[in-house]
Amino acid sequence: MEQLTYEEAGRYAWREVPDPTISAPVQALVRPLMVACCDLDVAVCHGRLPLPPGYAVGHEGLAEVVAVGDDVSTVRVGDRVVVPFQISCGTCPECRRGVTGSCSAGPLMATYGMAPIAGLDGGGFMSDLVLVPYADAMLIPVPDGVDPVSIASLSDNIPDGWRAVAPFADELAALDPVDRRVLVVGRLSIGLYAAAFAAALGAHVDYVDTDPHRLAAAEKLGAVAHDVAKPDKSWDPYPVTVHTSADPALLAATLRATWADGVCTDTGIYPEYKVEMPLLPMYTRGVRFVTGRVNARVVIPQILDLLADGCDLSPAVDNVVPWEDAPSAWPAMTGKTVFTRS
Repeated sequence: MEQLTYEEAGRYAWREVPDPTISAPVQALVRPLMVACCDLDVAVCHGRLPLPPGYAVGHEGLAEVVAVGDDVSTVRVGDRVVVPFQISCGTCPECRRGVTGSCSAGPLMATYGMAPIAGLDGGGFMSDLVLVPYADAMLIPVPDGVDPVSIASLSDNIPDGWRAVAPFADELAALDPVDRRVLVVGRLSIGLYAAAFAAALGAHVDYVDTDPHRLAAAEKLGAVAHDVAKPDKSWDPYPVTVHTSADPALLAATLRATWADGVCTDTGIYPEYKVEMPLLPMYTRGVRFVTGRVNARVVIPQILDLLADGCDLSPAVDNVVPWEDAPSAWPAMTGKTVFTRS
């Protein structure tokens, strides 16, 4: 089969590799139908996150089940499914307590499409076939009536935006209406998804960015867009803030904009390793700070419920590209791109 392979920054190519096969009764094979780039993929293809060459790319997407093992009971051949980007067994102690991103059945950070940092090579979604080692635990049927392009990132980035606001919905709802405010410092797609979910949950959302396309998308998703690099020190503080830029200076600004006993969630990865944080002011004001990887499998059903109520994420998609154009289009991505095939 063919799979799209990272050769070096700016260069990707189709490579022939052996077809994966079912070797255990709990496994399934799926054929990706549409694959979205992750915000991390954009950083890699532009050289901002250097990785060694030779790995299969793609870890967000929807697929069709083409074969199942004898013990698989929740999906069948022909079903269209969401494939979470993290590999999880569903039965280990970590999975049972809801931290599927730290499943102990395999190496820590076992994921698709990021072999150099994932601990194992699970293959990539930009392939003709993908092996799902724990089909019942991982695969989620795509409901009827949902635009598939709009949810192609449901494997990763959409849950990442969700976890930045949804856990605090009850806190926001308990405030006076005028105080139900969320600040999103956005870059690429995760900030847009966070803004969409915050608006859908009834909050006033201020979205900060400098990219005109994302600012326009944020407005369509229900936010008030601000064409500035960071929130001004004169802005009233927010009970919930979201930082997605991976820029330490913007992180500091976002923390300053979080009110006393509020919460700031950071979804970024910092390759420089050491990042200074204003811990004394955070301690004094009781600011809670949340970082770490999303547990995608756990929250996807909750997101689907909200989407069924009419939340439309399609404005976050920047570009839709035919599957065969991936080698040239993948290194040119600047925003959320979805690759589709019939």
